[in-house]
Amino acid sequence: MLKSRTLLWVMFSFLGFLTPTKTSAQDWPNLEKYKKANANLSAPERGENRVVFMGNSITEMWQDAHPEFFSENPYVNRGIGGQTTPQMLLRFRQDVIDLKPTIVVILAGTNDIAGNTGPMTLEEIRNNIQSMVQLAKANQIFPIVCSVLPAFDYPWRPGLEPNIKIPKLNAMLKEMAMEEKAMYLDYFSKMADNRNGLPAALTTDEVHVTKAGYDIMESLVKEAIDSLSKM
Repeated sequence: MLKSRTLLWVMFSFLGFLTPTKTSAQDWPNLEKYKKANANLSAPERGENRVVFMGNSITEMWQDAHPEFFSENPYVNRGIGGQTTPQMLLRFRQDVIDLKPTIVVILAGTNDIAGNTGPMTLEEIRNNIQSMVQLAKANQIFPIVCSVLPAFDYPWRPGLEPNIKIPKLNAMLKEMAMEEKAMYLDYFSKMADNRNGLPAALTTDEVHVTKAGYDIMESLVKEAIDSLSKM
C-alpha cells in the first residue's frame, strides 16, 4: 500500500498536479496587446461612425504602411500578426464590441490555412468568422466580411496550396455573408494574378502587401464603409 501511494505521488508530481507554481499561464488570444489602448480610447462622439478593423498581420501592418488612413478617419486598427480565427473570436468582445463601433471589418483566415495554431478545416474557419459576424449583429454592429487575400504559397510553411484553398474559403465566406445578411468585400478578385497569388507589385513575400496593395484595399473598403454609413 505504501509503495502504491508513493508511486501515485510521483505520477501526480510529474504531471504537475502537485506543483502548480511550475506552470505559467498563457495569454493565447493576446488580450494584453490592446488592453491599455482600449482603456484609453474614448467613447465614439455623437454621430461618429467608428469602424474597427479586426485581423492579423495584414491588418496590423496597415497602420504602419498608411497611418493617415486611420488617423484621418474614425478607424481603429486591432490587427495582431500571426493570429487565427479562434484567437480573434476570443478577443472579439474586448477589441471590437466594447469599443462601440458602428462597423467592424473582419479580415481573417489565411493563418488558419497555414496552420499557425494547429490544423483547421475550411468549415471551421468559416464557422469562427460566422460567430464573429453573429456577435457583431447581436450588438448592433454592421459586419463587413472580407475575402481572404490571395497567397500563392506561405514562406513559413510551404506546400499547403493556399492558392487552391483560399478561393474555396472565399466562396464559403461569401455564401455565409449572404445568409447572415452581412456585407461581403471581395479583395481577392481585384488583387489576384493568374496563379491565384499576389502580383509582385502588391506583395513583399507572397502574403503581406505593399503600399500599392493597401491603396487597392483602402479604395474598396472605404467604398463599403461609406455605403453602410449612409444606411
